[in-house]
Amino acid sequence: MEIKQADIILCKFYFSDMKQFKNRPVLVFKDNLPHDDFIGIPLSSKIHNLFNDEYIMDNIEFKNGELPVISKLMIRKTFVVSKQTVVKKYGTLKSDAYIKYHNYFCNYFGCNNAKNQ
Repeated sequence: MEIKQADIILCKFYFSDMKQFKNRPVLVFKDNLPHDDFIGIPLSSKIHNLFNDEYIMDNIEFKNGELPVISKLMIRKTFVVSKQTVVKKYGTLKSDAYIKYHNYFCNYFGCNNAKNQ
């Protein structure tokens, strides 16, 4: 399945036994890594307790598609994912929504300050 930056997708996350897995939604943050990988930011439907790096994602932020339930984006849990784990695509964020989340990422990880150090 072809994916691109700003897509919200569903991925298989395998347990250590590599037999069992759970499906989890992910924002494709950067899609052009080597070895058929991408950088993803996970989402969770457990929105009752938000930390300072978690943001509610609203379906009005989608250019097309939607999430089945209200979810939060968890910036601190960003990681590398294999494209082979992608199950389906929920949709794609509007460019202004993606830029907003990109800025949240850079504020959290300090990439805005990298050139000053």
